[in-house]
Amino acid sequence: MEDPASEIPSVIYMLTTGTPSEQKHTLETYFTPDSSFQHPFCRVSSFSDISIPLLGVINSRWVMWMIYRWYKFLSPKIAIEVHSVVQDLKKRVLYVEISQVFSLWFVPLYKSHVHFVAALHLTQFPDDKRYYIFKQEDHYQFNEFVKFVWPGGDTFLTIWQFTATLACIIGGLLLAPLTFWTWRRE
Repeated sequence: MEDPASEIPSVIYMLTTGTPSEQKHTLETYFTPDSSFQHPFCRVSSFSDISIPLLGVINSRWVMWMIYRWYKFLSPKIAIEVHSVVQDLKKRVLYVEISQVFSLWFVPLYKSHVHFVAALHLTQFPDDKRYYIFKQEDHYQFNEFVKFVWPGGDTFLTIWQFTATLACIIGGLLLAPLTFWTWRRE
């Protein structure tokens, strides 16, 4: 990528909504061969070409392609939106705010509306001025992650979080004299 912040939305759309060959082309064009991937459900560590019988030579980018193929198989009609892209030039990281509707084809009435931030770590090769992704990290709040595996679980977690917040308020008020006393001793 020559201008990562402006180009990354189309890269994300191709990875998530493209055909398997478009996904492969996108990975080969924008990701390093030894790129890594981290998601709440799976992880790919960085590794270079290795030979595997019946598969041939593979690398971590090839494994990422298999993940994106499986993702597309599970949810053939993904609705995805890139809301914002923030580029940290000093650290060479893109922070991409994304929402998607993920629906399993074999669970007809259930759809997961999730929101997350992807951190895409960039690199450049000495003889090339283009930027390539060498690490992708998808960051989900726990309430968002649970939507994939527990219909209605996000509502339960929200109630739990508000209950825990209320317990913190009550504990903070009831124990304020003790807290004040311990701070004064220091």
